[in-house]
Amino acid sequence: MPDYDRSPAAGGACTSVLALRHGESEWNAVGRWQGQADPPLTDAGMLQAAAAAKLLGSFDAIFASTLQRAADTAAIIAESLGVGPVQLLDDLQENAFGSWQGLTISEIEAGWPGYLAAHRRPEDAETADAVVARGLRALHTIAALQPRQQALVITHAGLLRTMRRALIQTAGIQTASIPTGPGSDDPALPRFSNLGGCWFHVFTDGTVTVGETVNLIDPQSFGDAF
Repeated sequence: MPDYDRSPAAGGACTSVLALRHGESEWNAVGRWQGQADPPLTDAGMLQAAAAAKLLGSFDAIFASTLQRAADTAAIIAESLGVGPVQLLDDLQENAFGSWQGLTISEIEAGWPGYLAAHRRPEDAETADAVVARGLRALHTIAALQPRQQALVITHAGLLRTMRRALIQTAGIQTASIPTGPGSDDPALPRFSNLGGCWFHVFTDGTVTVGETVNLIDPQSFGDAF
């Protein structure tokens, strides 16, 4: 069984954070863009969280977005692991998609022709810079609370992709445009399935790096929610 409680980072000069996407929500199940809307988990999403918990070892703390699909996923995992209480951070919320929140892909394509293909967002969506700023703030908050320890975070796919792209580009690695929907195949910027994610490392000098990707469950076992 993979040992998902141990960070790939060498040494103890950093706080290591395993950040995972939440379980399937009701809007995932019907293909609606969520953003900062707050639909609950489906029964399948609860089962995903329970299945993922069985693959996780010990963590020093667990954090989550304040949106219920992430907070409830974290609560299920925390109970299984015997760690807690779950600490909720607003900065871990999903990207705000403005006018697209609650819409299906077909509705977005009808109202904003060509936007998805061009990786564009509506004018009232949260900017990538704003997402990265609060994502980094969340990581530094966690590092301050858990210095040189390991934390588990339950958050959202959009925030994870945006953060991963920014940190990869900061490191000077060339990447394609960030994937935005089903079927994205950019290996550097994966579309995270439910309970998929990646490691982040916050070093004592304030540097933040991105680490390996993780997929705790087979999405085909539950249906691959968008």
